[in-house]
Amino acid sequence: MTKAELTQEISNKTGIDKRTVLTIIESLMTELKESLAQGEDVYLRGFGSFIIKRRATKTARNISKNTTILVPAHNIPAFKPSKEFIKSISELDTIKN
Repeated sequence: MTKAELTQEISNKTGIDKRTVLTIIESLMTELKESLAQGEDVYLRGFGSFIIKRRATKTARNISKNTTILVPAHNIPAFKPSKEFIKSISELDTIKN
């Protein structure tokens, strides 16, 4: 599902015009990015957590040049779904099969 499709679905289900829904979705994404950039995790009860994971320094290989390179430590954003979310998805899987 794309952002446009999500906007359309929310608009259809709530009766709120698409432009307002899109503004809310954009605001949510902006706030998530800003919070994570400041090192703050975002917890959405019943849905999941947006967290920052720290990756340690590691050595990697450049296969085409046959050399070893050092990948510095860095942070990456990650999503950890809640137990309720995982349960709802696994229930969908059993319904489809």
